[in-house]
Amino acid sequence: MPRIPAKKTSEAGLFLKLVYRIAGRRFGAVPEPMAVVAHHPALLRTSVVHELLAERASKKIPANVRELAVYRVATRIGCSWCVDFGTMLQKHDGLDIERLKQIDAYATSPAFSHQERLALAYADAMSSDRVTVTDEQVAELEREFGRDGVLELTYQIALENSRARMNSALGIADQGFTSGDACRVPLP
Repeated sequence: MPRIPAKKTSEAGLFLKLVYRIAGRRFGAVPEPMAVVAHHPALLRTSVVHELLAERASKKIPANVRELAVYRVATRIGCSWCVDFGTMLQKHDGLDIERLKQIDAYATSPAFSHQERLALAYADAMSSDRVTVTDEQVAELEREFGRDGVLELTYQIALENSRARMNSALGIADQGFTSGDACRVPLP
C-alpha cells in the first residue's frame, strides 16, 4: 500500500475522471503512481504531458534497447511497480520477456545483443549511487547509436531513475500488470 493513498474516482473532478478513463483503456487499469500524484493536479498534468511527449520523441534507438535499459534501471533501484509495468510494456511491444530473468547476467548472457549490452551497462553506470559514466562509454554509444541516440538513451534512463525513485519513496509497489490479476490488457 502506498504511503499516500491513491485518489479515488469518486473524489475526482471531470478532468481527472477523463484521465483515469483514458489510462484505464490504455493500460487496463489506472496506474497507481498516476492515482497517487492525482492529489496534486498541476503535477499530474505536468507528468501526463511529459510522459506523452517523451514517448513520442523517443524513436531514435530500437525499442528493445530502450525498454531494456529502462527495465534495468527499475531493477537497480528496486521499484517493483516499474518492473511490473515495464514487463507488461515489453510484452505488448512483442519483445522477449523471458530473457528479463537473465538481466543481472547481461554482460555474458547470449540472450542480449551487443547494442543491448552497451545500453544496459550505461543504465548501470547512470543508476548507481554515484554516476560512473565514462567518456569512453559515451563515445562507444555514440558510434553505435549516433548523437541523437545517446541523448535519447540518456534521457530515458534518467527519466526512469526519477520514476523509480519517486515510486519507491512513496511505497508504490507492483500492481499486477504482468500477472493479469489487476490488468487484463489484451495483447495487440
